[in-house]
Amino acid sequence: MTTTLMQASHQWSTRPSDERFVSLTDLDAHCQNIKACSKAMTLDTKSIHAAPVEGDSNAMMLVGPSGAAVAPTHWAFGQLAQRAGAPAGYIRDLPAPLAADCINYGLTTRSVEDIGVLLYKNGGAPQIKAVTGPDYGRIWNASITRALVQRFGDGLTGAFKVPGEFGKRVAVTKENTTLYASDRDMFVFLADEEHRIEIPNRRDGKTGQLSRGFFVWNSEVGKCKFGIATFLFDYVCCNRIVWGAQGYEEITIRHTSRAPERWVDQALPALQDYANSSTAGVRTAIEHAMSYKIGGGGGTPDDVTNFLNARFSKGQTAAIKAAHLADEGRPIETLWDAATGVTGYARSIPYQDERVLLEREGGKILKLVA
Repeated sequence: MTTTLMQASHQWSTRPSDERFVSLTDLDAHCQNIKACSKAMTLDTKSIHAAPVEGDSNAMMLVGPSGAAVAPTHWAFGQLAQRAGAPAGYIRDLPAPLAADCINYGLTTRSVEDIGVLLYKNGGAPQIKAVTGPDYGRIWNASITRALVQRFGDGLTGAFKVPGEFGKRVAVTKENTTLYASDRDMFVFLADEEHRIEIPNRRDGKTGQLSRGFFVWNSEVGKCKFGIATFLFDYVCCNRIVWGAQGYEEITIRHTSRAPERWVDQALPALQDYANSSTAGVRTAIEHAMSYKIGGGGGTPDDVTNFLNARFSKGQTAAIKAAHLADEGRPIETLWDAATGVTGYARSIPYQDERVLLEREGGKILKLVA
């Protein structure tokens, strides 16, 4: 009937201390400082070249039109190699003079002459943090964190905050936080666990309660798309696994030339609507889905099969129906049944990407009834 979400747990298990923040305001201050110290520009590839660092056979710099040499980060070097048409892993193993020759050859033979670079300088030597296409539509982490602070405050005292453990509030520390940022990406998980939604007949005829939660993620340097995911859930455990998730919905935006506008026009209002929605509104929508029979009131086996086949493959339809029958002991009849059957089936899929796609389709089912 439900599934688990592992995205936050993966962040929790892999982030070092300096990428963890104990409040939204701390995270926002960090991201604002990075933006203030960064400068994006477009360069003609014919005006730049790679050069080895004298006295270091493994170090390489990128020399700009002014003759200034700047070191790329590990991530930016990989992007630079890709732009030059060279495999980054192979280039990294070459002596710097040979690696520079390979990069320069690739840059001078490119059919596209411009590249975008993101420079960063904060007291020490400047760095190149990203090498992208000239039309890369950067959504700044600082824009996202500022919007989150404006709506949710510090992430510790408002309705939506860093989730507790098994539904109980705990002091937020770097060990249990769900607020992360690095030189490559950011990730935020907030939840409203105090205004839980009471749902009749949640499991085996018993009333249950669900909380609202959302993920937000982004990369200024091209590591991933910008995304927002919203969902209902039972609880979050100590290692930040989201248990009993239901109604997973996701918006992603590629960093194209119009990406910043789409962030304003599409994603931000969606998050604001979600945050502003009352628990009564969510409860009403769920109750409607639980009472709305598929097929205009019939909810017959043929109605259900046709409804699912229009959205999933025949094999998936059979698996969804079987998952609901196994969990509930009865066949699918309502939209709620269909959505929970989808998440029940998704729970058995070992690959996260496939599981998230299915959960997203399950979330869409719940929106079919106002």
